[in-house]
Amino acid sequence: MTSPVMTRRVVSTRNAAWAKALACRLGRAGLRPNPVSVASVVFAAAAAAGFLIVPDLTGRYQAAALVLAAAAIQCRLLCNLLDGMLAVEEGFKMRSGEVYNDLPDRIADILILVGAGYACDPRFGPLLGWLAALTAVLTAYVRLLGGSLGVTQHFVGPMAKPHRMFTLTVASLAAAGQSLLGWTGHALAAGLVLIAAGSVVTVWRRTRRIVCELEAR
Repeated sequence: MTSPVMTRRVVSTRNAAWAKALACRLGRAGLRPNPVSVASVVFAAAAAAGFLIVPDLTGRYQAAALVLAAAAIQCRLLCNLLDGMLAVEEGFKMRSGEVYNDLPDRIADILILVGAGYACDPRFGPLLGWLAALTAVLTAYVRLLGGSLGVTQHFVGPMAKPHRMFTLTVASLAAAGQSLLGWTGHALAAGLVLIAAGSVVTVWRRTRRIVCELEAR
């Protein structure tokens, strides 16, 4: 017997009272899921902009740019939470919702991770950023591949989207602390290495589960 096809990530925050109240208020105000999904890209671009100006700044200004980038990453995740809640919990699902649910996520991942790479040492930072972005997009591709084959869309980690963004947020805040002591960029680079390596493991785990489900039919 095949597993039921799962197309939505399990997020415990959806059950939080503040999240339910916010989604309800936004829905009553006329906001719909697709614009919220697009807004996530705007916040991702803001995070990328914060990262891109880091090499041109020093001290507290550099730290401020990194903190703002971290805040924008969290705002991106908030948009990702609310667009789903508006669509499902508030009943405003749109026919084009699947496109807006996935495509902006891929754009946001690339903007944020590549931007973070350019905030690191120019000798290896851009390569790390692109590598992290490539592997992140690959995790999503494998998940959607499973769905296209009629099996479960697996959201397992260790570097699913929430894990990637948590890792980069922590790395950004750590890098902000470093910048107050003399910028090295090691924390941000370490975060990107962890994301890239974890994403490879995630791709392997998701692929293995898909293959097992297909072979069990």
